[in-house]
Amino acid sequence: MEFKRDPRFGRMIPAMVTPFNADLELDLDRAQELADRLVRGGADALIVNGTTGESPTVFYPQKLELFRAVVRAVNGRIPVIANVGDNCTADTVYFAQDAAKQGVDGFMCVVPYYNKPPQEGLYRHFKTIADSTDMPIILYNIPGRCSINMEGDTTLRLAHNCDNVVAIKEASGNFEQIKYIIDNAPAGFDVYSGDDSSTLDIMELGGVGVISTIGNVAPDRMKAIVDLAAKGEWDAAREANEALMPLMKGLFETSNPILVKEALSLVGFPVGGVRLPLVDATPEQSARLASIMREVGVLD
Repeated sequence: MEFKRDPRFGRMIPAMVTPFNADLELDLDRAQELADRLVRGGADALIVNGTTGESPTVFYPQKLELFRAVVRAVNGRIPVIANVGDNCTADTVYFAQDAAKQGVDGFMCVVPYYNKPPQEGLYRHFKTIADSTDMPIILYNIPGRCSINMEGDTTLRLAHNCDNVVAIKEASGNFEQIKYIIDNAPAGFDVYSGDDSSTLDIMELGGVGVISTIGNVAPDRMKAIVDLAAKGEWDAAREANEALMPLMKGLFETSNPILVKEALSLVGFPVGGVRLPLVDATPEQSARLASIMREVGVLD
């Protein structure tokens, strides 16, 4: 696989956790410190308030505060992408308009969850959002959380018909579908792995990189993997990937982002707990996570 161009938003994009204080209120100062830490660690762009950022429990006014704070901290060094996706098309359109005013560089929009629209509904949902803004949009397909899969033909229809639909975060686990999208997408449309552990497999199919959970904890390590792959140094990429794989999988032994927040605490960069209905890591989970982190060399 030969990569002939650099993707618009780069190859390693951490999906930032959302820091909270002891009262589980937004900790905007810590969010700015984390954003700076990730930029310095090698992130090519940042996704703010996605799944890993606990988007279901961060209300719209708080999301806008968070976007604004991260944009200020990043200060133009890399793109900041706001997750604005919702399962109501009209709400998404209105919220995207407010988010754009915070200075972000693009949007991510998830497949609508719970209401289970048919493929035509998915197409019209995303087409309506795309038509309402000039901002570049990353689609996000994650059937495990949304209960439906956006089929390859629907993704391609959007990619070909909407100039500002520029990428997809594919977390379907369906490699046949992912390859179909890659092979038939228009020039300039980027396919990202939605799972750290699938990144190399998807890049071998022609995907450009990853929107990453582990990138919060070990951004330099994940960045090295995707950059090696992009240069065609597959043996070195596979070796680096294998060395980090136990943690890629270990962070998902319970619901994300419980363990990625715990991992940041373990490395000395606490970002607070999680909001209900999520619950913090148990002592047993923390001990196992620490063992995995030592195994892969992320924790002394």
